[in-house]
Amino acid sequence: MKFGTKVIHAGVQPDPTTGAIMTPIYQTSTYVQAAPGDHKGYEYSRTHNPTRTALQQAIAALENGTHGICFASGMAAVDAVVKLLKPGDEVISTFDLYGGTYRLFTQVFAAYGIKFTFCSLSDIEQVKSKITSATRMIWVETPTNPTLQIIDIAAMASIAKSAGALLVVDNTFATPYLQTPLDIGADIVLHSLTKYMGGHSDVVMGALVVKDQPLAERLIFLQNACGGTPGPQDCFLVLRGIKTLHIRMERHCYNAQHLAAFLSNHPKVEKVLYPGLANHPGHQIAKQQMKDFGGMISFTLKGDRIQDALTFLSNTHLFSLAESLGGVESLVGHPASMTHASIPKAEREKSGLTDTLIRLSVGIEDIEDLKEDIDNALKAI
Repeated sequence: MKFGTKVIHAGVQPDPTTGAIMTPIYQTSTYVQAAPGDHKGYEYSRTHNPTRTALQQAIAALENGTHGICFASGMAAVDAVVKLLKPGDEVISTFDLYGGTYRLFTQVFAAYGIKFTFCSLSDIEQVKSKITSATRMIWVETPTNPTLQIIDIAAMASIAKSAGALLVVDNTFATPYLQTPLDIGADIVLHSLTKYMGGHSDVVMGALVVKDQPLAERLIFLQNACGGTPGPQDCFLVLRGIKTLHIRMERHCYNAQHLAAFLSNHPKVEKVLYPGLANHPGHQIAKQQMKDFGGMISFTLKGDRIQDALTFLSNTHLFSLAESLGGVESLVGHPASMTHASIPKAEREKSGLTDTLIRLSVGIEDIEDLKEDIDNALKAI
């Protein structure tokens, strides 16, 4: 089944009671049993809910996995993965990491004896040098947030396998439309479904996808035992959003490619970070492991003055100043003071996340209007 067909049909069936073509919102906390233990597969909605089941099956199909496991937020999904570890275990990850993930690693789980080592995952030899006998997990974002570095998933999978470690890939920026990390060697794929998968800035949710049965069973246990599960209304919204994922991603990628080229030739722009540009250091790897280059752009202004960045941020109109990304509408953000403020300045700058870096989530509006909005904001500097 091709991807465009999967997003419409995978995981969903007409309602057996009414024939409704859309999965119903099963707004219930519990289910009647004919006798103790004699039920229809559902006992309590923290454990299972039919709306959530349909969503989990759909996401698993899109990522070419066997099990999808949904959570109340992307961070709840991250939390579940780290709970696979025990005190003394070590995790290797990138300097360029979503601020919420970094905060959970360093301010929550580090206190329980789990060690987190950050390095450039683009440097294969550096990653190998960080491997120890205690390494149990390599944590990858690609493209990274917010400097859009491209990490070679196959190379990381090889290193992880040699070390007996799990490879986790946060696929939020790319979505399964652009890349399927399980096919390249990842053990766990993570999503903030809040972003492109939901696609309409109206839900907060996360998900994991795996192929390995014992790993799935452990994560499903953690989902139920720790209780970070989403409600059926949110699951319905993401199911609806997924049905247009392929069409939306095509437009996100088209707009971002054209806007990146526009910014690259603008006299007030110092540097554009977009893997679709031939001068991006990860361009060739992106071509190998991605179908297209995504809808996210980061750039810096000439002069390196933070006031210029703040002026720009105050003068966009179609690009709304807000956290998050991946919705149909365009958003602009300042990672250093917004999404990545929890990362110390010295750590941020190791990956090029400077105080003047601006991040764009390019929506699906008309590209000429988006160019004009960005140009007018740059002229205000």
